[in-house]
Amino acid sequence: MMAEARNEDEDLGDRLREGSVIKRLGPGLITGAADDDPSGIATYSQAGAQFGFSMLWTMVLTFPLMAAVQSVSARIGRVTGAGLAANMTKVFPSWFVLSLVALLFAANTINIGADLAAMGAATQLVVGRDQHYFTIGFAVFSIILQVFVPYHHYVRILKWLTLALFSYVAVAFAVHVDWLEVAARTVAPHFAWSAESLTAVVAIFGTTISPYLFFWQSSEEVEEEEADPDAEPLITHPEQAIRELSRIRLDTYVGMGFSNLIAFFVMLTAAATLGASGQTDIQTSAQAAQALRPIAGDFAFALFSIGIIGTGLLAIPVLAGSAAYAISELQGWRKGLERKPQEAVRFYLTIAVAVVLGLVVDYSNLDPIKALFWSAVLNGVIAGPIMVAMMIVATRKSQMGEFTATTSQRIFGWAASALMLGVAVAMLVLQVIG
Repeated sequence: MMAEARNEDEDLGDRLREGSVIKRLGPGLITGAADDDPSGIATYSQAGAQFGFSMLWTMVLTFPLMAAVQSVSARIGRVTGAGLAANMTKVFPSWFVLSLVALLFAANTINIGADLAAMGAATQLVVGRDQHYFTIGFAVFSIILQVFVPYHHYVRILKWLTLALFSYVAVAFAVHVDWLEVAARTVAPHFAWSAESLTAVVAIFGTTISPYLFFWQSSEEVEEEEADPDAEPLITHPEQAIRELSRIRLDTYVGMGFSNLIAFFVMLTAAATLGASGQTDIQTSAQAAQALRPIAGDFAFALFSIGIIGTGLLAIPVLAGSAAYAISELQGWRKGLERKPQEAVRFYLTIAVAVVLGLVVDYSNLDPIKALFWSAVLNGVIAGPIMVAMMIVATRKSQMGEFTATTSQRIFGWAASALMLGVAVAMLVLQVIG
């Protein structure tokens, strides 16, 4: 009896270890964390500094929409065994998908340049010296990490980097915050509807629901499946569906919840410090960190700066990798972070080109703020069509078999698509009348 009980305890321990939350988190957690890149931090900081706590409600609204869209993209990858771009070509003409991917590559490249610049500036604020040396160093480190470190090791590094984002939560508790007002503004928004406030809402939505995240999570589900010798696409091995779809649901909701939580605290911190002191014009994440120092002290400043560096190291591989996956799928190239460099030369070359072009943007005469603006415009324009295509794929039995999108995924997925199409129209209207 004792031996049987001991065996049962061991079996239970094995099941608990195999099903541990940390082990089951992967593409969704990394995708969510990468959404809070230095460019996103700048956007959230500006919103908090300019509008105080009045924009906190946006994080509550975007969470279910973001979670639905990302779970759909992950579902497509795991069910079909192919990335989003490959699946989209079965719905739309190749030239149309290629055009969207080309715009994605352009937007990602600009974002990479802005993130590298922000990381260099943040490091300069902490340790001194020329920021350009740090910018180049971060670019080289990112390329080496992606090209020479196998995916199953690489993903562990990315998971640890997500911890850097908790620095933004710590900052909020290092300064004075009126928590009653925070609660009120989160559930009951109150601010003047104007061109400025609408622009802020558009920027927040465009930053939170970004096209590169769709491609990345879908492709990483394929990567995870190919890295596991016992895993197969669900379309051909439906017996694995209960376990895998449950994992995707947990992974995505935790990842998107984490993403929105961090964005919430960045906005809150900026409102409680920069906005309260009258500093309402924040254009970069490094500027936000520097402005925070005399108001909140060295500790808050250091935490904010470390967060910029950590999330940049996390986001750049996602930005470059998502573009490389999409282009490789369209061109039929061998791809995957688990492959050796000589096995997927053009895939890794695309990653390197994206990062190097980002450096070119950083060293050019192009205004980084304008570059980021146009990157947001591109993301806003292409997000809607990509999401519509993704929802069509997810609801087609010819591609998804019995694993088409759930009812809740369809409701929130189509709602998110409508929202992003509306955001794109709003951005264009603002450009015309502004």
